[in-house]
Amino acid sequence: MFGDLNEVSLLGNITKDPDLRYTPSGAGVVSFSLATNRRYKKGEEWVDEPSFHNIVVWNNAESLAQRIKKGTRILIQGRIQTRSWDGQDGKKQYKTEVVAEKVILIARFEGDNSEGGSSYTPKAKSSSSKSDADSEILPESTGGEDDIDPSDLPF
Repeated sequence: MFGDLNEVSLLGNITKDPDLRYTPSGAGVVSFSLATNRRYKKGEEWVDEPSFHNIVVWNNAESLAQRIKKGTRILIQGRIQTRSWDGQDGKKQYKTEVVAEKVILIARFEGDNSEGGSSYTPKAKSSSSKSDADSEILPESTGGEDDIDPSDLPF
């Protein structure tokens, strides 16, 4: 009766510099690890419990790899995917990853620690598209300061 849902949103910091690779067909793919924290109170003290997530970005990988590095704060929206393969020892290996469909840079490493960031979203796929590698992400328009009239602000 109900369809399935596979959506993930993560806000955290990149734990190591991104790894940019290319498929045999020449499509770029960037991967990195993202740390998120669960904060809870244990007795009288607050405790941070980190989690680490494997992130894969196919869309506009080359551009993104140039804009992020260890410590960059980003928001990832995408889906969970588990890959499997036979290891060199003959045992089945598994890796669970978040395939990012949208990446928002909260604070870039170039020194911009403001809360405003850059946003990327996938370009609509054509019907002839056969894989995630064929899609492309484009910057969204964030509007300029000229669009805001200070007299329109409620405070």
